[in-house]
Formats: sequence, structure tokens, C-alpha cells
Amino acid sequence: MRLKLSIIILIGTALGLSGCSSTATTPGVDTIEIKDMKFIPDTITVDKGDTIIWVNKDMVAHNVTDETPNSWSSGVISSDGSWKWVASDSANYYCSIHAVMKGVVKIK
Repeated sequence: MRLKLSIIILIGTALGLSGCSSTATTPGVDTIEIKDMKFIPDTITVDKGDTIIWVNKDMVAHNVTDETPNSWSSGVISSDGSWKWVASDSANYYCSIHAVMKGVVKIK
């Protein structure tokens, strides 16, 4: 009987039936600096559910605004301030205060 139980446990482990395994992943955190009138990096690829933090290292205020359909915006981020967003979809974004500043979030 002991040999049968050992074989069953061995087969269950080999098939991934162990109650100890998990496929859940912990969301990541990525940082984008706002510096020299640019988003650095200007393109980032993340997993859905990851948090992105924009940190304003510039001398002037900026914001982060969804380009289309303009569904979210950070509001004003003062110098040395930050704003975070949980990535739910890919997005093109820009600073509406300085429209030449653009960035892209891509979901894997």
C-alpha cells in the first residue's frame, strides 16, 4: 500500500497536480522619469495590471494624459512630484501642458 501511495504522489507531482503550485504572478512596478521635457523611456512594455509611476525630475510642472480617447489624466505633477497608473490597456499619452512630449505604454 505504501508503494502505491508513493507512486500516486510521484505521478501527481509530475503532472503538476500538487496543491503547492501557483500560476499567479505579482504585478510589477515600472518607473518613467519626466526630465529635460521628455518621458524617459518614451516607450515602455508592461504586463496588464502593472503599475507605472511617472516621476517629474524636471524644473517645471507636467502631466500625463491619455491621447485617445482622452479617458485619463494625471492632473498637474509638480517638480519632484509623481503619479501612478495601473496599466489596463496600451495607450499613447502626452503632456497636455507641453504637447511635444509624447509616450507609449504597450501591454504584452
